[in-house]
Amino acid sequence: MTRHFLNLADAGGDAIAAMIADAIDRKAVRESFPKGKQDPDAPLEDHILAMIFEKSSTRTRVSFDVGIRQLGGSSIVMDSGSMQLGRGETVADTAKVLSRMCDAIMIRTDDHDKIIELAENATVPVINGLTDLSHPCQIIADLLTLVEHGKALPGLEIAWLGDGNNVLNSIVEAAGLMKFNVRIGCPQGYDPDQTFIDAAQAVGANISVHRDENEAVAGADVVVTDTWVSMGQEHVHNKLAAMMPYQVNDAMMEQAKDDALFLHCLPAHRGEEVMPSVIDGPQSVVWDEAENRIHAQKSIMRWCFGQI
Repeated sequence: MTRHFLNLADAGGDAIAAMIADAIDRKAVRESFPKGKQDPDAPLEDHILAMIFEKSSTRTRVSFDVGIRQLGGSSIVMDSGSMQLGRGETVADTAKVLSRMCDAIMIRTDDHDKIIELAENATVPVINGLTDLSHPCQIIADLLTLVEHGKALPGLEIAWLGDGNNVLNSIVEAAGLMKFNVRIGCPQGYDPDQTFIDAAQAVGANISVHRDENEAVAGADVVVTDTWVSMGQEHVHNKLAAMMPYQVNDAMMEQAKDDALFLHCLPAHRGEEVMPSVIDGPQSVVWDEAENRIHAQKSIMRWCFGQI
């Protein structure tokens, strides 16, 4: 049975824990390696990853490209403007063709239904590099970063401040699978997808939505935010005004625990969702988080191929 990674629930809590452990081990082996050197076991030798980008990317593109090379494979990078998918070829036909030519497909796109259709018609693993609904690859890197910095996931109190977007949806999904809690501070009209909240609460996670940003962040182990305006969004000025009370600044971080960590998936807009003193400060682990995208992607790919 082909393993797709469209959302975190496709893998489940045990597999996520195994991916994190695998990523930690493989990262440790590479400590003194140049970035382009293959892992000693090259577990995906001769495998080809097709990467489709319908949205701009820095970390997703580089991490998957470097990751597959470190695992012994190679990649082909495409965007909608340079392939027939952007000229009317169906998603289903694209899936069938790429399945004959490549060993796995990673896509970064808008409509989540598109990635579902791709997976339904592919005979190789399909990986969600980001959709408007969710961003599971980012969350594996985030959880890896927290574990590396000594945070046990069960019972962890995570505060999210800002827009209820795709990254938050996947954090909420992870909360149900890994048994931690999420307090969401966001303005009315910008809540995360209720389906993810319901699913996490059904398995015991405490997911709460607060209009008062102070209630969300008080005593948190981890504070997380993301850019307030995603690619292609309109009505920017109204949204920025609504979000401003949820900015992560020094006063906000002081309300979290003394050893609280700060996460941001990047790119960041300093002075909007986060102040420079926070993202560049001692509680920030965003650069570890960014690097860990490589190690997370590698373990996700290995899981898709049944190696984890």
